[in-house]
Amino acid sequence: MTTTATKVATPWGAAALVEELTLPQRVGEKRFASLVQLLETDRGERLVRFAYATGGAARRGPVTLRARDLERLRAALAEHPALAETLGFGS
Repeated sequence: MTTTATKVATPWGAAALVEELTLPQRVGEKRFASLVQLLETDRGERLVRFAYATGGAARRGPVTLRARDLERLRAALAEHPALAETLGFGS
């Protein structure tokens, strides 16, 4: 069985979604998530996209992380080695 990578549009053309890290966040009653996505173009160039999601839909716009969110992000990267390496946190 073969799987097809999800394709996403970028300013550099279509890219495949390789890994995605979802960081749930909350402010009072508002719940949302920050997304960190590892993308790869057809030529093998790696791109990292930051987005936020509400109601399961990814949205563009500013992504704001608190210091404690950054700590959680770094810890979560242990489960996403390709993304961690691309961000410079890998071994």
